[in-house]
Amino acid sequence: MLTISQLATYAGVTVRAVRHYHAKGLLTEPERDHSGYRRYDAAAVVELIRIRTLVEAGVPLSRVQELLAADDDSFAAAVHEIDHRLRAEIKDRQQHRQRIALLAAGDSLALPPAAVTYLGRLREVGVPEKMVEAERDAWILVAAQLPERMPFYMEMKNQELDDPRVRDLYRDLTEVTAWSAEDPRLEEVADRLAAEFQAMPPEAWEQDALPDDLAALLDAVFLNSVPGAQRILRRLKERGWTGWTNLRPENVKR
Repeated sequence: MLTISQLATYAGVTVRAVRHYHAKGLLTEPERDHSGYRRYDAAAVVELIRIRTLVEAGVPLSRVQELLAADDDSFAAAVHEIDHRLRAEIKDRQQHRQRIALLAAGDSLALPPAAVTYLGRLREVGVPEKMVEAERDAWILVAAQLPERMPFYMEMKNQELDDPRVRDLYRDLTEVTAWSAEDPRLEEVADRLAAEFQAMPPEAWEQDALPDDLAALLDAVFLNSVPGAQRILRRLKERGWTGWTNLRPENVKR
């Protein structure tokens, strides 16, 4: 006859596990002998090994008793069901791992690969990280609302970035974010922006338009974070351009 410690050793589990299986009603708990100890026989070892094997295979404790008592057909059906559940859990865990990897991947979190590539290009041409982060946050908002449009937007932005003048403008705009609202250079920047917009094809002002509510949200970020934003927008309006995120010539209506 075996003590609980010997039983646990024979079955390859801990004493704590044996007691847990007693508490769950999976393993019969013998009466104490005259010395006050519980003693286990070979049948208890076999039963405990069967329990351990099922648990290690991923069978929930709530199903172990059922499988221990099942005939061959019922056992096979239950194992098939449990296997199906385990496959689903594995798939979920793989997706969780992918999401965890995204958390460590910076820009990849909540953005499609094309947007991550575009942000990388911004860094390569010398756009400061502060500006890149602002772009990233804006595209996260767009990707959440219009995922089907992201390939078009990224193609358009990459084409723009092929233009050396646009690359220079990005770098200059980073400095603008630190200027005060009274800085006279703001109007020069607005004039330069208007000239760049004027050079774009007319159809661009409809193709890349965002829904008004999303555009208003992105506009608010610009207005709240850039001291000279209002002055830039006023100057652009004087030059015939309205809006910011959905910037367009005043004679173009949605």
